[in-house]
Amino acid sequence: MNSQKAAVSELDLHAYVDGRLSEERRAEVGAYLTASAQESERVRAYQEQNEILHTLFDSVLDEPIPTKWQSSRRHWNFPLRPVAAASVCIIVGGLLGWVLRGEYAGRSAKRVDFARQAAMAHAVYTPEVRHPVEVSAEQEEHLVGWLSKRLGTPLKAPHLLDLGYELVGGRLLPGDQGPVAQFMYQDKNGQRLTLYIKTDASTERETAFRFSQEGSVGVFYWIDRQLSYALSGELQKTELLQVADAIYKKLNP
Repeated sequence: MNSQKAAVSELDLHAYVDGRLSEERRAEVGAYLTASAQESERVRAYQEQNEILHTLFDSVLDEPIPTKWQSSRRHWNFPLRPVAAASVCIIVGGLLGWVLRGEYAGRSAKRVDFARQAAMAHAVYTPEVRHPVEVSAEQEEHLVGWLSKRLGTPLKAPHLLDLGYELVGGRLLPGDQGPVAQFMYQDKNGQRLTLYIKTDASTERETAFRFSQEGSVGVFYWIDRQLSYALSGELQKTELLQVADAIYKKLNP
C-alpha cells in the first residue's frame, strides 16, 4: 500500500482527472484510489471543479473575436485565437489551483454533510402545499430580520424574479452546530428551490461552488465570508449552477 501510494504522484491524479493517462497507468491509479477513500474523495472534488469551470468558461473559446481586436490583428505576427485560448486556460488553471488548495479530509466530509442536510430539508418542505414556510414572503422584512437575529448575522433573501423564481418565504431549522435558515422560491410552474444558510466558524473563506447529487435533488454549495450557502433543486446541473451564480452575484454586488 505504501509503495503504491508513493508511486502515485500529484501529477498522476491530475492526469487521471484530465483523461491523459495510458490505460495501464489509469488502471493502476484507479486501484490506488479504490484503496484510499481520502484520495478518492480528493479526485472526485477535482472532477467536480473541472465540470463547473468548463460550464462557466468553455463558451469563451467559441466567442467571436471583438471587432476592435480584428482590426489590429494584421499588425501581429502570431494568431490571436490560440493566445486567447491559452489565456483562458491559464485563468482557469489558476482558479482551479486556488479552489483546490489545502483541501479535503475532514473539511470535505463536513461539506458533504452540509449538502446532504440541505437536500434533506429541501425534500421535506418543498412538497408542502399549505405550510411550506413558517413566514411568508408577504412579511419579508420580518422574516429576514428574524432569521438574521437567530443566526447572529445579517442575512439577505436574494430576489430571483429575473430568473423566474418568486420568494415563497422561509423558516428556521435546527443544524448540527446551531440554527439554520431556509428560504424557498417557486416559479410559475410550481418548481421550487431552497437556499439553506448557516453560520460558518471555520477560517476557510473559499467561495468556489461545489456540487452534490442527493437522489433527485442537486445541491450547489459554497462559503461566503462567515456564512455557508446551499442551493437545492430538482433541476439540470447547468440550470442550478446559473441560479447559484446569480445568487452569489446578488449577495456580492
